Amino acid sequence: MLKNIFKKIIYNFKDENFIHHLEDLERIVSKVLSLVMIVVIVVSIFDLVIYLSRELITQTDNILKDKLFVVFGLFLNVLIAMEILENITAYIRKHVIHVELVIVTSLIAVARKIIILDLEKKTAIDLIGLAIAIFSLSVSYFIIRQTNKPKS
Repeated sequence: MLKNIFKKIIYNFKDENFIHHLEDLERIVSKVLSLVMIVVIVVSIFDLVIYLSRELITQTDNILKDKLFVVFGLFLNVLIAMEILENITAYIRKHVIHVELVIVTSLIAVARKIIILDLEKKTAIDLIGLAIAIFSLSVSYFIIRQTNKPKS
């Protein structure tokens, strides 16, 4: 009996079998992540709707005057979550991480940070860091697009 257990262990740790088990685990993890992202998206939308409802009920003058950037931030949270879900589903379909999608998601996240940025609380180094991030992501996106562009 102990001999059979060792044979099964050795069999399962052969390269092909071990990789097969890893691929199964990757599939399970990516499906669980997809379900979790759906929950995050639903909660984010619910948060956005609740916030907007409160603001519309409590504000009588100029409804979104001071709260517009908060609404944009909440909206972009939903978009970022949807992009992450798209990254996960693209991985499930093709078992490849799409760098272009990751860069676009990162650009949206940095854009969200800039939109909700409170300039009074940020230092020059924070702004320089965001500028470098935007520039780097934009150059990366341009390079990826040029690389993936079909040759005519």
